[in-house]
Amino acid sequence: MGSGLMAYTPKRCCTTALLALVGGMACAAGLEPVSAPVSAAMAWATGAQAWLAAMLLGVALALGLLSLVQRNQQGSLFLAGMMLSWVLLRAGSGPTALGLRPLLMTLLVLCGVQYLLRQINTQQEHVTHALLIQCLVVPLSLLLSGGEVEALARLWHSVLVLELVAAMAWVLGQRWRRWRADPVAETRLACPHPDFRLLTALLAPTMLALLAELALSWTDVHLWWISLPWLGLLLPLAMLALGLDGIASVARSRLDAERRVAAAEQRMQERIAEVERQHAKLAEQKLEQVTERERKRIAADLHDDLGAKLLTIVHTSESDRISTLAREALEEMRLSVRGLTGKPVHLIDALGDWRAEVVLRLGQANILAEWKSPTDEITQTLQARSYVQTTRILRESVSNIIKHSGATHATISCAVQEGDFILTVQDNGHGIPAELDGRLDRGHGMASMKSRAKQMHGQCLVESGPGWGTVIRLTIPL
Repeated sequence: MGSGLMAYTPKRCCTTALLALVGGMACAAGLEPVSAPVSAAMAWATGAQAWLAAMLLGVALALGLLSLVQRNQQGSLFLAGMMLSWVLLRAGSGPTALGLRPLLMTLLVLCGVQYLLRQINTQQEHVTHALLIQCLVVPLSLLLSGGEVEALARLWHSVLVLELVAAMAWVLGQRWRRWRADPVAETRLACPHPDFRLLTALLAPTMLALLAELALSWTDVHLWWISLPWLGLLLPLAMLALGLDGIASVARSRLDAERRVAAAEQRMQERIAEVERQHAKLAEQKLEQVTERERKRIAADLHDDLGAKLLTIVHTSESDRISTLAREALEEMRLSVRGLTGKPVHLIDALGDWRAEVVLRLGQANILAEWKSPTDEITQTLQARSYVQTTRILRESVSNIIKHSGATHATISCAVQEGDFILTVQDNGHGIPAELDGRLDRGHGMASMKSRAKQMHGQCLVESGPGWGTVIRLTIPL
């Protein structure tokens, strides 16, 4: 058979087609058809069936392995059983296997109906029981038929074919009703594979071919151009297409599962990162709480111990210089304690304290002090650390005016603009010496002032020139 197929050239195909046309015309006229095209067509159909049987065996093995690996692929197991039944049915086509063919057909119908029912996500228990009983009744009836085995086998074959066709038609009808109920998109959770269009395209021609084959088998008309072997190819072709689609659906499910796993891992990483951020935030809050308690403890110790001793020195010392130094140390200690307690300071109260201290110190140095406060109502507050750092910057500026500027007049102006507090200190002294030009940070405490401003996320600018004094401008956020 293989050598005959290889010798069947395109030229011979054209000749066969021409003879088929002539044969059809002859049959229509009541003449006998030509035997050569019939033999060629039968040979081609037999060869095609052999190839399909080999492919179905491979696909059935793959589907069987998939059904064993994945428990939700029972439909694939029934499709594999349907394929194996067809292969055995084709192998048992000889006269000696006449009684075996109905039994194989019952197995094919049993597997086929169970597979089709799973395409609509349903299981009919009474149908399953009836098919199992039928698998026992068919061989038993053939054993008890006596000499009518051929006629009874032919009858059972017809009944089984009609059952398979009826199951196909019923499943298509159910799928059609579901598709009409949801015209936008078919529910893939209920019917994962194949979809409605593929199932219709495969089952509808198969049903027509089975009915045509059955009708021709019960008539005496032999239309050789509609040869029975050619009609029998549609059922294995449909099973092969369904099997390949089932394998492809498993691959698609695997890809979908991998994408879902990747998405879950990404969500898990995001969740872990969020938990880490929350943990870091809680740890930072805990550290701040511990730090705050420690600051308050240190502030209390300074106030109770060091403050009391300095106050004793102020009131008991016979030296004015020692008393003055102790008073200054006491004020510095109180300022440090205020910064350690962490309590916000109202800006209006801070301006009052700064004004009293600056005017007093400049007045003692015979320098006229001019203080300019904001004209608007002040409601803002300063953080404790900002209050302490600003106080020290202001003291350093006043100390520079007294010690180094030689000024007779100083202007201190305060303003609140766009959420920032701006403090400007200007004097009419002789300015910073020219030899320190470009190196202002090295003298007069400028580096310390700028460092303190940076700690408050602000800035401290110094402008100076010989003959027109010095301007220090501090800007910090409120």
